[in-house]
Amino acid sequence: MSVSKNIISFKKELPANVRLVAVSKTKPVSVLFEAYQAGQRIFGENKVQELCDKYEQLPKDIEWHFIGHLQRNKVKFIAPFVTLIHGVDSLRLLEKINEEAQKNNRLIDCLLQVHIAKEDTKFGFDETELIDLLNDSDYHKLENIRICGLMGMATYTDDNDLISREFKSLADLFNKVKSDCFFDKSHFTELSMGMSGDYQIAVEQGATLVRIGSSLFGTR
Repeated sequence: MSVSKNIISFKKELPANVRLVAVSKTKPVSVLFEAYQAGQRIFGENKVQELCDKYEQLPKDIEWHFIGHLQRNKVKFIAPFVTLIHGVDSLRLLEKINEEAQKNNRLIDCLLQVHIAKEDTKFGFDETELIDLLNDSDYHKLENIRICGLMGMATYTDDNDLISREFKSLADLFNKVKSDCFFDKSHFTELSMGMSGDYQIAVEQGATLVRIGSSLFGTR
């Protein structure tokens, strides 16, 4: 499998407004560098230690996205350099990211994770919790984080109609939140949804970031 060919073909296929997050977890640095040489600059990792190790070894113009479930006690390790944290699912985590961003004199971009799938195993806010957070006075005190959009994962199923409905529900919520809470914020633009198996449906429903792993790098 040629990683560079896969990168190039994905970039041709995706619309100009959709960015490719190459999900490189478990892949060796040599494979990431091949993707880098093919022009890929955004990589997604879900383990803090692995992300830090790869950051040290690879070029510094890479945008590192953290796409896993982030524990509060691990935030300090990625706070100096992470570009975007995809899956923020609590005020406590946001507060911790803000605290560590402050220590590093940074503004850290985050996406709020919404639970749109049928499975209980996936994390995220429901709509009411999301609105409550955005109206919470404690959230409004956080000056070193910036909410740039929403993220969600569809049910793992072959039912494309269900996946499409779930992604549409997230896109509708994004539009509602943008008009109600971020109407004056030009940075609220990102909708991270879609992986190797369902990214085409996600793109149809308005994704701006798709997280692709196995289709680029092969199965783990």
